[in-house]
Amino acid sequence: MSRTARRFIRTGLRWTSLRLRLVVVFAVVALTAAVSASGIAYWLNREAVLTRTQDSAIDDFRGQMQGQAATLPLNATQEELQAAAEQMSHGKAGYNVLLIGERAKGKPVAGASDPDEFTYDDVPQRLREQVGKRQATGAGNSAPYHLYWQRIERDGKPYLVGGTKIVNGGPTGFLFKSLDQESKDLNTLAWSLGIATALALAGSALLAQAAATTVLKPVRRLGDAARRLGEGELDTRLRVSGTDELAELARTFNKTAESLEKQVADMSAREESSRRFVADMSHELRTPLTALTAVTEVLEDEVDNLDPMIAPAVNLVVSETRRLGDLVENLMEVTRFDAGTAKVVLDTVDVADQVTACIDARAWLDAVELDAERGIMARLDPRRLDVILANLIGNALKHGGSPVRVSVRAVDPKTGATSRENTGGELVIEVRDHGPGIPEDVLPHVFDRFYKASASRPRSEGSGLGLSIAVENAHIHGGTITAANSPDGDGAVFVLRLPRPDAPNPDPDADGQDPEPGEEGVR
Repeated sequence: MSRTARRFIRTGLRWTSLRLRLVVVFAVVALTAAVSASGIAYWLNREAVLTRTQDSAIDDFRGQMQGQAATLPLNATQEELQAAAEQMSHGKAGYNVLLIGERAKGKPVAGASDPDEFTYDDVPQRLREQVGKRQATGAGNSAPYHLYWQRIERDGKPYLVGGTKIVNGGPTGFLFKSLDQESKDLNTLAWSLGIATALALAGSALLAQAAATTVLKPVRRLGDAARRLGEGELDTRLRVSGTDELAELARTFNKTAESLEKQVADMSAREESSRRFVADMSHELRTPLTALTAVTEVLEDEVDNLDPMIAPAVNLVVSETRRLGDLVENLMEVTRFDAGTAKVVLDTVDVADQVTACIDARAWLDAVELDAERGIMARLDPRRLDVILANLIGNALKHGGSPVRVSVRAVDPKTGATSRENTGGELVIEVRDHGPGIPEDVLPHVFDRFYKASASRPRSEGSGLGLSIAVENAHIHGGTITAANSPDGDGAVFVLRLPRPDAPNPDPDADGQDPEPGEEGVR
């Protein structure tokens, strides 16, 4: 994956986390505030506009009723009522008027300023009842009839309907005023408030983005610094500015990084000192150990001529001296791996020949079954391959059960199938025994240094370094070793996998001489 793609993914992840939450919170707060303010402003303006229009129309109508309708004669005719209604409708409030009287008992007569626009049928029934209902007069009520009003809708448009009655047999009057203009004005106001709300929301999003950038920039720097620190750049520090919480966090990070750098430096120094001590100790032991080995070889040659009481002690000295020599050699090898000075001397070899030579050199031919065809070539270090095989096969013979089976195969890089062609891919060497297997609690530790499965056998013949050295030799080739129990429960299986770069096929016309090996240093 390219660096640009990784940066894009990290940016996307950041956007979907804290940055997005900040923007959403800002937007929700701004939207709530804007909607609340717009709603309150709309409601207040609506009530103000409607109340002003309504009060103006009702006050004018009341005055017209007291001035025009009250002067009409009793039992006014339809023409008189209509003339009065038309005159009343010409006022500044701009409404239609309907006057209803009686020309005789039980015979109502009506006059309308605009019969096509407003008739008695347009008056709500409840308003009719309220207007015609006579109220009891008293200390708190001096008028038997009151003016009532109601807002209605007709054909989707709002109207104001009001009415009152003149006392002492006067006519009953109703006004009918359209509130369509006021409704349009209020709709315009609503659109304006909606646009203002949208602008406030957009502005809050921009402010949230700016605030998020301000907040997240030091957080991002802290994340990058922590990532570099985790990758081993222990000298990473943050530039601290300000006195806020983020600045305090940066100071804490710097103190933590400084303390971690010091501890790692101390640990590295102690580790280096320990490696140097082991290397020096192993080197110093080699000289007296060489002398001891020479003496033990002489004693081993003369053991048959020694007193039978002394012979067991001599045999013990010989075996322990050899064990000590192996341990020193293993320690020297381990220190070379730890110091990064181990090198491989690569050569193109026939793997089957190398495995056969390893088994034959240790007289394991009777205990090992070999499944390896000649002609599988690989470029590797023969000495280190011998060390790996000796440790794996020796471990299987010592702790497993016979027979031990060693199989060698080359895996095709394209199909994954077994192939003898020298086309690269992977070399796989499998060592399987027929013993009780490896306990599950031991499996994770079989390649640990100085690890022994049985704590009751601290002086067992092995040093506990063999498998760990085998793994290091595999790693230095770029390969791996894995340990597992056989699926059928019959023994343990160790699998060595080594990369197999293109190796030249053996030349049948060659004189049998191996090419000069080239030395390559590998950390």
